[in-house]
Amino acid sequence: MKRVTGIGGIFFKAQDPQKLREWYRRHLGFELESWGGAVFKWNEPPTPDGATVWSLMPDSNDYFAPSSARFMVNYRVDDLDALLQVLRDEGCEVDERTETSAELGKFGWVMDPEGNRVELWEPPKPAA
Repeated sequence: MKRVTGIGGIFFKAQDPQKLREWYRRHLGFELESWGGAVFKWNEPPTPDGATVWSLMPDSNDYFAPSSARFMVNYRVDDLDALLQVLRDEGCEVDERTETSAELGKFGWVMDPEGNRVELWEPPKPAA
């Protein structure tokens, strides 16, 4: 079974998200979206419409909990449910909660051995 197929996004906590966004825009050329993050389009086969997201969150945000890390990486996967089950079978600390969105796809989480929360993302299937 294929496990991770790429990086879907990188999320950081910031003491001053607006100031940090502006630094990345000005100095690294990030083209910021209206929601405050950047989307890097792949424009290459086999997923020419794919993208990697970069996003900042306020320090007060608890989306990374129970991790105390200031970042979280989102990895693309082909079959979230199957991978979460394999990780459970392997003794990994898998969050029982998952999220599903017709627009965004499916999300699940696992903690790595150093206490970093890892987000796993199965993109939505293309309309037939």
